[in-house]
Amino acid sequence: MLEYPANHQEIVEQFLNGRFILHDDKLFDEVKTNENFYISFFKRSFGYQFEVTADFAYVISDESNENLSRDISVFFAILCYELDKNGKNFLEELEYGYFEYSQIDDLFANSSYTDLIATNNKLKDSSARKNLFNEMNRRNIIAKESDDTFTITPAYKVFIDFAKELATNKIKGESTSN
Repeated sequence: MLEYPANHQEIVEQFLNGRFILHDDKLFDEVKTNENFYISFFKRSFGYQFEVTADFAYVISDESNENLSRDISVFFAILCYELDKNGKNFLEELEYGYFEYSQIDDLFANSSYTDLIATNNKLKDSSARKNLFNEMNRRNIIAKESDDTFTITPAYKVFIDFAKELATNKIKGESTSN
């Protein structure tokens, strides 16, 4: 009989529900200890890529047609741009800052990207962003501190890395077409 790591069912449910398991979660040590098992398990069982860093673990599916990841990436891109435009070190803000929902509403209301925001169903207004924040909280991308504030978890790095990769590919594509 095959033996599974402790808390295996809970770990698998977390990942299949799109959640990041963060370094301060009780399940993280189990995941980290059994990293090779989970790499193989998710690849063979679901065709998913399993990733673990010092801060979090998650799974990636190439089959996914998930718009939520795109919307979260757009959210972070606009947030970082607006923080930078306001003279803040956006990486420090993401890593250590507390955010108020009203602060985000103000940044997005005064953004240079109003057309993009208006056409994105997850970002278009305060109510839509509140729903996005609830989804991000369920997936451990943000942590609600109160009804009015939240912090951003280390999982933001996945979306920032994705944005960097996208920008790098765009620059490479432009340089090869010149």
